[in-house]
Amino acid sequence: MSAEITSYSSDPVRQFSIFTENRIGRLHDLAALFAEHDVHIVAVTALDTTHSTILRIVVDDPDRARELMINNDFPYTENDVLVVSIASEADLGKILAALFEAEINIHYLYSFIKRPGEKSALALHVEYPEEAARCLFLCGHTILGQRDIAR
Repeated sequence: MSAEITSYSSDPVRQFSIFTENRIGRLHDLAALFAEHDVHIVAVTALDTTHSTILRIVVDDPDRARELMINNDFPYTENDVLVVSIASEADLGKILAALFEAEINIHYLYSFIKRPGEKSALALHVEYPEEAARCLFLCGHTILGQRDIAR
């Protein structure tokens, strides 16, 4: 039990929130930059407004991604997200029920594009990440660390 929870706390998954103008091709520019340097976007979501966009991404190599964004004028912030493996769509309901029962608020979530092992995963930004990880683990869910999503 503690190996999974320790894995989460010692190897958290980094999420980047990239702030950019809302214009055609900006996400393409970022994806092309990463691809050129063998950094893979494994999860992505976008929140747009009239003039700006926040891209939230998880990549397989956060150190390299950070360096590329700094050197190519992509302003960003970063934080940890809780990543939970899911085998089927039924797992979503089980995850939501477990967090509801534990009274842990979900600020936002999004799914992974693909990850090794052909299972999918959810990135969750939650109110109490350590408690959420423990709760989900005790309910039988697998918590992933950054090493688990690296290629």
